[in-house]
Amino acid sequence: MSALPSRLPDERPAAAMPRYELWVRTHGPDNLEMEVWQVPAPATPHIKTPVRIAGLRGRNLALVEHRVLRRLAKARIKLGGTLVGERQTFPLDEDFALNLGLLFRILAPMRNREYMRACAEGIEAMGREEAAYWLGMAMHRKYPRRVLMALRFLLIDPKA
Repeated sequence: MSALPSRLPDERPAAAMPRYELWVRTHGPDNLEMEVWQVPAPATPHIKTPVRIAGLRGRNLALVEHRVLRRLAKARIKLGGTLVGERQTFPLDEDFALNLGLLFRILAPMRNREYMRACAEGIEAMGREEAAYWLGMAMHRKYPRRVLMALRFLLIDPKA
């Protein structure tokens, strides 16, 4: 008779997981910048220096900031008051980092508020595998802007 595994099959030890961080910088009153970075870890030996996944700042971040802050609060991340130009760093779990990175990448060039809301809601509803697929496509394809545009088309209701 074999012993039961000590962890669930989907659960991986911390050393076997990629590491992600949220970098938050204040540029002035009501001017916040958030970036998701993948940092070196034993699970990703090919990464020697931090790799920027995505970032958002200014008007586009202000439009979805309440959503991001609510999700950060669920992850027990509290943004404190920092000095202008000073950077705060917070560790992120893989699922949240993938989802947040995809959200930042897709919203960065957008201008229409309704379309941005639809995209944010669609990305929040995505599962881990779907978010990882789209983020991987957006990061590693020859023409990532085409991938992001295709995702925007899928997330925006054509009747809107």
